[in-house]
Amino acid sequence: MGRAEERRARQKGARRAKKGADKSGKKTGIRRFFTWKMVLGYFLSMGLLLIGAFLVLYFMVDVPNANALAKAEANIYKYSDGSIMAKTGDVNRESVPLSKIPKEVQHTFVAAENKDFYSDPGVSFTGTARGIINTLLGRGKQGGSTITQQYVKNYYLSQEQTVSRKLKELVISLKVDQQQSKDDILAGYINTSYYGRNAYGIQAAARAYYNKDVSKLSVAQGAYLAAVLQAPSQYDFSVAGPNGRRLVQQRWNYVLDNMVEKHWLDAGERKGLTFPKPIEPRAIPGMDGQTGYFVEAAKQELFKAGVSEDELAAGGWTITLNIDKKKQKALEKAVHTQLTSKLKPKTRAVDGHAQVGAVSVNPKNGAIVAMYGGSGATKHWTNNATREDYQPASTFKPLILAAALENDSTTQDGQPIRANTVYDGDSKHPVKDDGGEVGFAPPNEDNKDYGPINVQKAMNNSVNSVFAQMAVDVGLDKVKKTATALGMNSKAGGFDVAPAMSLGVMGASPKDMAGVYATLDNHGEKVTPSIVKSAEKGGESAQLPDTTGGEVISRTAADSVTSVLTGVVDEGTGSAVRQKGQAMAGKTGTSDENKSAWFTGYTPDLVTSVGMFGEAKGGKQVTLTGTAGGGRVNGGGFPAEIWGAYMGAALDGKGSSKFDLDTDMGAAVPPPSSTSPTTPPTSASTDPTTSPPPTSESPTASSSPPTTPPTTPPTTGGESPTDNTTPPTTPPTSPSLDTRSLRTKQRGHG
Repeated sequence: MGRAEERRARQKGARRAKKGADKSGKKTGIRRFFTWKMVLGYFLSMGLLLIGAFLVLYFMVDVPNANALAKAEANIYKYSDGSIMAKTGDVNRESVPLSKIPKEVQHTFVAAENKDFYSDPGVSFTGTARGIINTLLGRGKQGGSTITQQYVKNYYLSQEQTVSRKLKELVISLKVDQQQSKDDILAGYINTSYYGRNAYGIQAAARAYYNKDVSKLSVAQGAYLAAVLQAPSQYDFSVAGPNGRRLVQQRWNYVLDNMVEKHWLDAGERKGLTFPKPIEPRAIPGMDGQTGYFVEAAKQELFKAGVSEDELAAGGWTITLNIDKKKQKALEKAVHTQLTSKLKPKTRAVDGHAQVGAVSVNPKNGAIVAMYGGSGATKHWTNNATREDYQPASTFKPLILAAALENDSTTQDGQPIRANTVYDGDSKHPVKDDGGEVGFAPPNEDNKDYGPINVQKAMNNSVNSVFAQMAVDVGLDKVKKTATALGMNSKAGGFDVAPAMSLGVMGASPKDMAGVYATLDNHGEKVTPSIVKSAEKGGESAQLPDTTGGEVISRTAADSVTSVLTGVVDEGTGSAVRQKGQAMAGKTGTSDENKSAWFTGYTPDLVTSVGMFGEAKGGKQVTLTGTAGGGRVNGGGFPAEIWGAYMGAALDGKGSSKFDLDTDMGAAVPPPSSTSPTTPPTSASTDPTTSPPPTSESPTASSSPPTTPPTTPPTTGGESPTDNTTPPTTPPTSPSLDTRSLRTKQRGHG
C-alpha cells in the first residue's frame, strides 16, 4: 500500500471514530441507542400516542347538562340561635338575546377576553397547556382561555382548578364550537358571567351598575362591564380602593384600545370617551334594615377565609352568624331612643348628616353579637360599623398608655410612666424630646390648663397635652406597633408616625376599636371580631380563622390600662354610662371639627364601640355640631348614652361587679391608706383624688414658655377645645422625630 493510500485509510478511520463507529464500522457509545432517525421516531410515536389519547377522550366526553351554578340555590343566613335571618343567592339573572345587546357592547367583551373569538376553533391549546402546567405547579387561577372555554366553564363545568377539569373544558369547547354558532356562544358567555353586586348576566349588571336596560348601554359602559368581569369585587369602582380603581381603569382602556385595533371602534370616537363611573351599590330586595349589613359583612369574612365569590354565588350555603337577636334588638332600640328619635332632618339640615355605627363583641371568643350599620342597607349602603374613614380621636389615648406600660417607658426626666406619674397638663404645652421642642403643642378641651396632673386624672379628663408628650416619651414607632398589635389597621388613612398620632387622627372603625378594647379586656390576648359563626355546604364547613389567641401585650399592661379606664367612667368624661354595681371601663373621643364622636367601653363580659359620624351627600365629612338642636357633640353625649342604654339592656343586670385584674395601679385599685409620699414611688397605685404633689415629681416638660411659639393645632368642638381661627405657625422640625404630618394633622381631640 502506497503512502497516499495509507493516509486515506487513516483519515477514514478517524471519521468513523468521530461518528461513534470502530474500525470495523460498528457504532459505539451513545450512538448505539440514539440516532437522529431514532429520536424523530420517538417524537412521532409520542405524538401519535397523545393524539390517540385525545381522540379517545374526545369520543368519551359528551357535552353535559348545565352545572349547579346555572341553577344556583339560595344561601341561608341564620342568627346565632339558628333562626333564619335571610335567604339570598337566588341568581339575579335575566338572560337576553344577543340582538338586544348593542353591537359595540358585544364587541367590548370580545376585545376584553378573546380578540380572535370569531375565527378561533373555540379553544386556545397554548393557553390550556399553560393552565395545566400552572395547575400542576400550584399557581392557582390562570388566564388564557377563550370566550368559548369560559362559557363552557361557567355553564357546563365548575370553577375548580384541576387538570381533569381543564382537559374536559378543552374537549367540550371544541364540540360546543362545532355545535353552536359564535353568536350563541357569545350570548351564553355574556348571560352566565358574574359581574359582582349579585348580578349574573349583562342585563342584571346593567341595572346594578348603571340603572338602565342593557339596550341603553353605551360603548364606554359596556367596556366597564367587560373589564369588571376580571375581578368583580376588586374592580367595583364605587367601593374599590385606590389600587382597584387604577387597575379597572387600565383594563377599561385596554378594552377600548383593542376595539380600535380590530376596527370595531373609530379612533376619534375612542379618544373622546371618558371613564363611566357606576352608580353607588344598591342592596338587593330583602336586604333592608340591618340585614343587608350583616350579609355583606359575612360575605367579606368568608372571602378572606378562602371561600371564592363563585363558590358563594353558587348557593347552597348555610351561614350562621354570631348576631344575638336579643342584643341586636337592644342595640337598635338604644340608637333610636337616644338619638334618631330626636333628629328632625326636614327642619335641621345637620340632623340629616348624623350617622351611627356600633359593634358589640364578646371578649372571650371575638363573636360580634350585635352590630348597627346605619339607617338601613337600602337607605345608606356604607356600613358605619366597618368604615375606617373617620378618626377615633381620644379613644386612641389608652393605646399610648398601653405602649408605655408594655415598653417600661419613662418620662423625659427618667420617671417610669405609671398611673400616678405627673405631667404638665397645661393647654398648648410644648412637646419635648431630648430637651428640645418638636413643634407640637396641642390644646386641651376649651384650652383648659390643668397644671401638674397625674396620668389617671389626665385619662379621666382626656388631657391632650399629657398624651402628646407621653407618645413622644414612649417612642412614636413603639406606639404604632402596640396599636396595630392590639388590632388597629396600620394602613388606615392618616396613621403617620408623627406626634399628631397621639390625637387619634388615623382612620378606624367601630369594629376596629371594639377589637382593640376587647384585647385589653381579654388581658392582652388578641381578640379579632368576627360576625360568622359557621358556614357549611354539603356536609363540609369553611375553615374560619381563629378569633382569639396569642398574647400581644402583657397581662399586667392590659389590666393596668383597664384599671385606669374605670376612672373615666367613675369620675371622668364617660360618667354618663356609669351603672351601679356594674364594673365598667371606657374612653370617650371627639375628632377634629366635631366630625366624629365616640364612646368605646367594656365590662368583663361585653365590649361595645359606638361611633357617631357627620356625613353629607357624597360622603363628605362634616361637623356634628348642632345635631338634635344641641351644641357640639362629644363622646360623653350621644355615643355614651347609646352605649349605656344598650349595655344596660344587653347585660340585663347579669354583668360582673368587678374586673379580674393583675395590676397595682389605676382607679380600680384601692388607694393606699397612708398619705401619698412627697417623693414619687416608682411602682405604686394612685387614687385620682390623692395624686402626688408636683413638688417632687415634676412635669416631664418645662413649664416655662418657649422662646419661639410652637405650632398650635386648630381647636375643635366636643371634648376638644373650642374653635380657634388663629392660623398655626410653621412648625419647627426636630431630627429625632418624624414631623411629616404636622402641617395638616395637628388637631385638638378629647
